[in-house]
Amino acid sequence: MTKKKQYYYYRIYDDEEKFNYFRSSYEEKRIRKMLKKFEVGHQEYHNAAFVDFLKKHDPKAELIEVARISY
Repeated sequence: MTKKKQYYYYRIYDDEEKFNYFRSSYEEKRIRKMLKKFEVGHQEYHNAAFVDFLKKHDPKAELIEVARISY
């Protein structure tokens, strides 16, 4: 039997106050370590840039865009 991969979903805001979610196979503790590594080389924090960085370590990482809908 194949073990199903566990995914975690996180809510993030960047320096432009853009709101997104992202999915990763990493637990929160490891995500926080990755954020510290990312911050070393970046003056500004952008959600898409962080998820691109994360994908180098976790190919299953994915940015989830959040859009408002009104009706």
